[in-house]
Amino acid sequence: MRNLITGLAASVLAAATPLAAQTTVIHADGVVTDADSAPLGRSTVTVTDGRIVSIVDGWQAVPEGAEMVHLEGKTLVPGLIDLHTHLSGDPSGEFWRAAVQPPEWYSLVAAKNARVTAKAGFTTVRDLGARSDQVMQSLRRATAEGMLPGPRIVTSARTIAIVGGHGDINGFRREVNDALGTSFACTGATECAEKVRLASKYGADLIKITATGGVLSQQGRGLEAHFTFDEMKTIVDTAHSLGLKTAAHAHGARGIELAARAGVQTIEHGTYIDEQAAKVMRENGTILVPTLMAFQGIKENLGKGFYTPVVEDKIRAVSAYAETIVERARKWGVTMAFGTDAGVFPHGDNAGELALMRKGGMSDAQVLASATTGAAKVLGMENEIGRIAPGFSADMVAVDGNPLDDVSVLEDTGWVMVRGRVID
Repeated sequence: MRNLITGLAASVLAAATPLAAQTTVIHADGVVTDADSAPLGRSTVTVTDGRIVSIVDGWQAVPEGAEMVHLEGKTLVPGLIDLHTHLSGDPSGEFWRAAVQPPEWYSLVAAKNARVTAKAGFTTVRDLGARSDQVMQSLRRATAEGMLPGPRIVTSARTIAIVGGHGDINGFRREVNDALGTSFACTGATECAEKVRLASKYGADLIKITATGGVLSQQGRGLEAHFTFDEMKTIVDTAHSLGLKTAAHAHGARGIELAARAGVQTIEHGTYIDEQAAKVMRENGTILVPTLMAFQGIKENLGKGFYTPVVEDKIRAVSAYAETIVERARKWGVTMAFGTDAGVFPHGDNAGELALMRKGGMSDAQVLASATTGAAKVLGMENEIGRIAPGFSADMVAVDGNPLDDVSVLEDTGWVMVRGRVID
């Protein structure tokens, strides 16, 4: 009995004693603290309990009990942020698979893609549309708690669509459409407001709507506005009342304009953006997330039997416009932030977007900012991520070279840390 009491007392004491701080000391030959600052030389970055404590010149001694990471010849860069991913899906033209894959499968796919994405240097993602109701909310928790390797996840969970539009299940027989259909399709302002509240109820961090038709859905109608202005305005206002921002998938110019006028925070894709749509975006502070890798990915599968004929026709229609999205947005003064639509193309190739944005006329520093400080601001996390600075989350990648001189060096990340945890 005495041994039992002694053991219980020891357990209680251990539970009451604070865990020792976990400190990692990182030596690097260079540090890019943010896209607007000149790189530092050889430095020591100290991380304690997932946060950056200090950045000092030279390679400092490692305190007793701390872990050391030696990155000789490497440059530390803030972890990248992708504002448009679909972790629970992989590229496929076989739309019928929605009828045969169980929800549990999408959880496994998402876990696999979370690790791949983090290894590619993306330490935070905004996931805009999952394949089943709770997969991203569960993965968000698992990566936050360190149960699974992966980036920080901000998720819209399911997408809100009009009944019969892009984002609502279509392409099957009626009874199959009904069986697979999402509970997040709506018609009319009142019903759409209810869907926003439902998304909030089940853990969405933001609201994503399909403001226009889409390229990969199995309906051949055009890419202009789907929701009415009243529906979109009600969605945005209801989201704001719940403290949520709104992202709008939008291709057609008038759909982009309506969504921006309704007050959405970001336009995803922006394929047919024109001067009038850009003007409304500027007036409302709407940000464009161009997702150039998605267009490149789908174009590469043309003529291979990968997509149905109706989808191939839409891909051909958008391809030429997609190549000038960034150029047009810059010409008309639209602010852009980084996002790829990973899942339409293979996860892990996200950094290919950097060179495509530069090809559109952005400087290396502007591109890096779009994927760090700019994207962090979109998330309302500019004091948490996007920089290497004391007090910030320890989200960092190590690369060869200086991304401010050549942003494409970020396509090959040799070492990644998310929330102070090294991704193996």
